[in-house]
Amino acid sequence: MNILDKIVARKREEVIEAKQNKSVSELEKEDLFARKTVSLAAALRNASSPKIISEFKRKSPSKGIINDQVSPEVVTFDYANAGAVALSVLTDIDFFGGSFSDFLKARHANPVIPMLRKDFIIDEYQLYEAKAIGADVILLIAACLTPAEVVSLSQKAHELGLEVLLEVHNAEELAATIGENIDIVGVNNRNLKTFETSIETSIALSEQIPDSFVKISESGLKNAETIHRLHGYGYKGFLIGETFMKTVNPGTALADLQIDLTQQSNLNPLVL
Repeated sequence: MNILDKIVARKREEVIEAKQNKSVSELEKEDLFARKTVSLAAALRNASSPKIISEFKRKSPSKGIINDQVSPEVVTFDYANAGAVALSVLTDIDFFGGSFSDFLKARHANPVIPMLRKDFIIDEYQLYEAKAIGADVILLIAACLTPAEVVSLSQKAHELGLEVLLEVHNAEELAATIGENIDIVGVNNRNLKTFETSIETSIALSEQIPDSFVKISESGLKNAETIHRLHGYGYKGFLIGETFMKTVNPGTALADLQIDLTQQSNLNPLVL
C-alpha cells in the first residue's frame, strides 16, 4: 500500500467519525455556511501575470515537519498582504498536521480572499464541511477518485457554490476526469505515489488541457525562472507551500518571490 492509499483509507475512517459527530443539517447551520464564495477561477483568468496561491502547511509525509513554529492567521495575513491571489490551508490532520481550526483562523484573518480547503475529498459530506468553514474552492484529486466520483462530487460542489480544482498527474487522469463542473485544472508535478517531482509534468500536459479551463501548476516551484517558464505554457496560477513554509517568515518569502517575478518578466518576455 503506497502513501496515497494509506491517506485515503484513513480519510474514509475520518469521514465516518465526522458524520457521527455532526450531521449535514448541523453543518448547514454554521455561520460561514451562508457566506457568499469568492471566485478564484475568475481572478486567475483575468490575470496577465503569474499569480501565486500561497499555502499554509505544517508538515507532509515526504518532508516531515516543515514549520511548526508559525500561526495560520499570521502567515496567511502576510501572504495576502504580499499579493497572494488565494490561500490554501491544509485540513488533513494525520499526514499534514492541518485542522479546521487552522482554516478558520486563516478565514477570519482574511475574510475576502479566495481560500482552498486542501484535503483528500472522497465524500459529499466533506463538501458541506468545506462550506461550513468558509472555503471557496475544494480539491478533487484524480489519483484517488473514480471518474464517476469526480463527476458527482464536482456537481455537488457547484450546487453548494464551491469552485472545483481538479488535480491531475498525467494524461490518463486528465482525459478520464475533466468535465463541465471543473473550474480549474491543477497539474501536480509531484507524483503522490512516489513523491518524485518534475516540472516537465506541467509542460507535457499544458497543451492537453482545453483553454476553457484555468490552469495552475503545483509542487516543485522554487524560483521565478521556473514560474515564468510555466506561465509561458499557459499556467495562470502557481500553488506554493513548502518553499515558503520552510522559511522563518513565509510572507516575506512570498514578497521576495514577487519581486523576482517582476524582474524576470522585465528581463525575459515570454518565450517558449
